[in-house]
Amino acid sequence: MPASQLTPIVRRISTPVQVGSVQLGGGAPIIVQSMTNTDTEDAQATAQQIIELAKLGSELVRLTVNTEEAAQQVPFIRDKVREAGYSVPIVGDFHYNGHRLLQSYPACAEALDKYRINPGNVGYGEKRDAQFTQMVEVALKFNKPVRIGVNWGSLDQDLSARQMDKNAASAHPRSAAEVLQETLVLSALLSAELAEKIGMSASQIVLSCKVSRVQDLIAIHRNLAARCSYAIHLGLTEAGMGSKGIVATTAALAVLLQEGIGDTIRASLTPEPGGDRSREVIVCQHILQAMGLRTFMPSVSACPGCGRTTSRYFQELANQVEGYISERMPDWSRQYRGVENLSLAVMGCIVNGPGESKHANIGISLPGTGEHPVAPVFADGRKVATLRGDTIVQQFQVIVEDYVASHYEKRS
Repeated sequence: MPASQLTPIVRRISTPVQVGSVQLGGGAPIIVQSMTNTDTEDAQATAQQIIELAKLGSELVRLTVNTEEAAQQVPFIRDKVREAGYSVPIVGDFHYNGHRLLQSYPACAEALDKYRINPGNVGYGEKRDAQFTQMVEVALKFNKPVRIGVNWGSLDQDLSARQMDKNAASAHPRSAAEVLQETLVLSALLSAELAEKIGMSASQIVLSCKVSRVQDLIAIHRNLAARCSYAIHLGLTEAGMGSKGIVATTAALAVLLQEGIGDTIRASLTPEPGGDRSREVIVCQHILQAMGLRTFMPSVSACPGCGRTTSRYFQELANQVEGYISERMPDWSRQYRGVENLSLAVMGCIVNGPGESKHANIGISLPGTGEHPVAPVFADGRKVATLRGDTIVQQFQVIVEDYVASHYEKRS
């Protein structure tokens, strides 16, 4: 079925929030965000990582502001990123001492595009509301939005105790998991209510409730979305490493996004030893693209291979095509509008090869084991060439280049 005939996802329309040059919510595209893992006191390393994340397509980058030295470096980090030509909004992540840092270092408060406030550790007892108020007042002074980010690892203990006592006294007590879920949602909503009483508008507030279990995240954000119109940030608080983290993130976010919930997302993946933060950006892009919510790059479909495709040639060609698309995409995106919507298929034998190839903009069906050494190529469902010999890869690349040049509008 052509993409134009697919049933679109009906998104929850939240109150729009302007974060620097980016809009969250209000029907705007779902924003991909990430977070640095450098020491913020190292301004050069942190700015460089923000630039690298922005190059990959991170549209919002958060950094930790945990010490006076870190707060002092934030304006320099912002300046280095802007001097490099990147307007990506920079978000300050505050815990415990955020009220002091924002008040003591106004240049830091001004340089950031948004503040993340954790209501579970902004203060305890009588200090909680006072210190939360101080942070919101700074945000209002500099006209900055805030994310009220509740986390099950640092949940407001007073609120938790009250909810547990209330549940214990109920005639029909709920499970501990249900009480936890409700407490997270209440913490976010009560904090947002307080922020509005202080003077914030709904258009300056983003909410999130972070947990690590997939089903909890889904249940909590269904509940949260049903009870407010604030913009919502989605993500597991600790997704994990490697395939486990990718699968958990995808499982949780895909369900909520399919239901129209979520205005910005992050894949909180643990990097491999010596690895970088690039994967969390790429995973988010792939989730949104796979669901038809956004497009970031041409898609390449390739069959998994079987006994009919035992030679390495098929796998090598599929890999070469993927690499070629990745290499050419920066130039294509500068030259042509909409080229990120291009779809390609690299198939391995006659069983599904020709049919699958016809569903892509450009598809090639390679010969399987025992088949004649020819590779038909299809463009928009029509056979346009039959490739033979040792230069199939190069011939196919020429066809792809010609297709891009002739089917996408050239930028002026």
